[in-house]
Amino acid sequence: MMENLRIALLEKIGNKTKPMGSLGRLEEIALQIGLLQESLSPKLSKPTVLIFAGDHGAANEPISAFPQAVTAQMVFNFLRGGAAINVFARQADLSFKVVDCGVCFDFTFHPEVNSIHFIDAKIGFGTRSYFIEPAMSEEECKIAFERAAQLIEKLYLEGTNIVIFGEMGIGNTSSSSLIFSKIFGREVTDFIGRGTGLNDDGYLIKVDLLQQAAKRTSLRLNAIEALREYGGFEIAMMAGAFLAAHSRRMLILVDGFIATAAFAVAHSLNKNLSEACIFSHTSAEKGHELVLQLLEQKPLLSLGLRLGEGTGAVLAYPIVENAVNFLCEMASFGESGVSVSKASESAFMTKKS
Repeated sequence: MMENLRIALLEKIGNKTKPMGSLGRLEEIALQIGLLQESLSPKLSKPTVLIFAGDHGAANEPISAFPQAVTAQMVFNFLRGGAAINVFARQADLSFKVVDCGVCFDFTFHPEVNSIHFIDAKIGFGTRSYFIEPAMSEEECKIAFERAAQLIEKLYLEGTNIVIFGEMGIGNTSSSSLIFSKIFGREVTDFIGRGTGLNDDGYLIKVDLLQQAAKRTSLRLNAIEALREYGGFEIAMMAGAFLAAHSRRMLILVDGFIATAAFAVAHSLNKNLSEACIFSHTSAEKGHELVLQLLEQKPLLSLGLRLGEGTGAVLAYPIVENAVNFLCEMASFGESGVSVSKASESAFMTKKS
């Protein structure tokens, strides 16, 4: 059944009024989305940006150029519409929601919290410090996955079929570096970058601290162990949301380094997850290009971004949108009256076969 759909989609793409393969990656994306939605005429419905926010106990150590309090401050910036993600989301006419997974701040009854854009899914006021103990318990990890599934199910019932994943959490590049290290069984130094912009001295301190943290556990851990030992609540909820969105055949736009860490966890649990995911960009964060290679993923953009928030994914969204639009709206040779030579037909059949 799925192979018949693949053939039909390839025929539809190949019969558009253009040279064979001339729309490059757009053709691959159109095929992927058609297969995901099991449709020759897929559509993007109510695209939504989810910004998962959480704090890390380890951020009390000098692993970031910014203090932990910035996480909550940025949540308010998102809600006021003043962050980069807000600017880019407005440009693309995208809905967005901030998910409090575990920010070290009590947003309850705060006058600036807008329930339209704010989702309270708080698991705790930040994780514990992975320098001395596991960042989260088994129960906390389980709750993160359950709440993520509930969130995705609500979006699905509201008609959303494409989710854009972003995050906010001081210290989460460090957490991600450790997760990658344990999942892939490589030295953590392969993944450590400057995060929020550490200078040379700060970077060396970060490297030393994360090497110490990595030694607390064995060289390689399974995905859930790596997440529990070193992850943040925002990474855990993202991982759960990846799995839930895939189960509902929703399209997922993956942002940068931290979102990829959540994907790596979820992918370890479901190897078919990639069929629902489009990787938006290669981050400037050290290690992201290596991780994408290890996961065999090909990102759309390379803009030197290292902001997070879902910014790279939102910038990539119009490309994805146009892939769907050309498949559904562009005329075929038969519809347009544009002639196609026998040589072109032969080339198409050769490529298709």
